[in-house]
Amino acid sequence: MNRMLFLLLACLSITAAAQKFEGLAKTPPMGWNTWNTFAGDISEDLIKETAEAMIENGMLNAGYRYIVLDDCWSAKERDAEGNLQADPAKFPSGMKALGDFLHEKGFKFGIYGCAGRKTCAGYPGGRGYEFADARMYASWGVDYLKYDWCQTGTANAQETYKTMRDALFAAGRPIVFSMCEWGQNSPWEWAAPIAHLWRTTGDIADCWDCKREWSMGWKTILDMQVGKESFAGPDGWNDPDMMEVGNEGLTFAESRAHFSLWCILAAPLMAGNDVRRMSSEIRDLLTDREAIAVDQDPLGKQGFRFSRETGREVWAKELSDGQWAVCVLNCQDRDAAIKIVWKDLSFLKGDYKVRDIWNKKDLGTTAQDYNGAADKHDVVFFRLAPIGAQP
Repeated sequence: MNRMLFLLLACLSITAAAQKFEGLAKTPPMGWNTWNTFAGDISEDLIKETAEAMIENGMLNAGYRYIVLDDCWSAKERDAEGNLQADPAKFPSGMKALGDFLHEKGFKFGIYGCAGRKTCAGYPGGRGYEFADARMYASWGVDYLKYDWCQTGTANAQETYKTMRDALFAAGRPIVFSMCEWGQNSPWEWAAPIAHLWRTTGDIADCWDCKREWSMGWKTILDMQVGKESFAGPDGWNDPDMMEVGNEGLTFAESRAHFSLWCILAAPLMAGNDVRRMSSEIRDLLTDREAIAVDQDPLGKQGFRFSRETGREVWAKELSDGQWAVCVLNCQDRDAAIKIVWKDLSFLKGDYKVRDIWNKKDLGTTAQDYNGAADKHDVVFFRLAPIGAQP
């Protein structure tokens, strides 16, 4: 057979068989990422201290399994063979040893790459090295790859991410593929066969609704999720970016609202605070089993904004067994009374038992209206179970 024909047929065979690894993200991934607090100031010691803290504070037991190194973990140049290598000053034991440490502690190992020639911070990118990099990640025991979109020039996003998907599959190790394309090419419309999650917006900031040069507040990002709920589900999630819960730019009420609404969105729950030094309030917030259960519900439905009126929004998420989660957000810059007339929520069919998630109280049924209050930029958050259903 002609050699060129043989190579062409071989490439076509690989392409036909290429796919993402299925079943790795049946519910939204949960974990912790270095970027929002530490940016490039990361090290082997930081990762090990964070892992130990997440065991001690209950985050691992609550479901936060992925510890993800973001940008700036690598050396400034590839080695003589063109391979990625860890920064020897930051990670003297290397990536394989770090991955082994995390696995021994019960975590999954996540790492960052970029589809361009350089990462956003100027480190070696993956363009042209996809298959070599995927083999290297697999050899290190990587379980999760966040793949960014800096310095990509005129590259086609869909084809570029397909190439990395194919490289990961060819490497043979099941790795969750997280596309960080910032929503510029509407990835929710085409990314489901390629990745397990895809960013829908630019970067998040630790504020309510600010707009900075490269980032924006979580409320701004929340508004941008409206209408995207039909594109998410098991093994393919819209990603409104990592959480800023517990970071200094947010009040506790804003952190609680942020966390509640990410749970309503069935968003990946990637903590971004310094979990070694967080308050007991933030620890209890991040590890709350009832709130997490809304995010991790196996039905896999992303929630939606049911109504928006002056000063408040009502968000809802369909859950398994006919249940619903309902979250009312106080958008006002002051504390406000909150009244819910349950019969006005047209998605509800019949009567439901009402559970107040944050106050840990059963409130009777939807036969009675709810009258309560929420602090500035806070929420009230409920789980509704059909009358007669098992608790």
